[in-house]
Amino acid sequence: MGLLPHRYPFALVDRVIEHDQGKKAVAIKNVTLNEPQFQGHFPDRPLMPGVLIVEAMAQVGGLIVSQMPDLPKGLFVFAGIDSVRFRRPVVPGDQLLISCELISIKRKRFGKVKGEAKVDDQLVCSGDLMFSLVD
Repeated sequence: MGLLPHRYPFALVDRVIEHDQGKKAVAIKNVTLNEPQFQGHFPDRPLMPGVLIVEAMAQVGGLIVSQMPDLPKGLFVFAGIDSVRFRRPVVPGDQLLISCELISIKRKRFGKVKGEAKVDDQLVCSGDLMFSLVD
């Protein structure tokens, strides 16, 4: 995954399947039982933690702002969230389809992206994600 700065064990995107530079990105995450979070969340009923679903969306959203041709090159980091809602649980065996679209860029340092995660065409999570360029 050369497009994303994240690496194991914190890479939460398996493959980028669509990338319209500076506008939109779509990726997939195959959720498997051997991921370390499922040892404790929860041993008898493994559920993907909501914060990791949001982080997966942020990794896809970060791809959009970090690859914009008119912005300075550097590391754009996840800086905030608004209006996040969880609609259904994500369990091992699910495939997350993560879609993000650019909403705005301000002062060439801050980006805002609308993100959605779906499993089998059902909305799992949605929200607005903010990013900031780290000096």
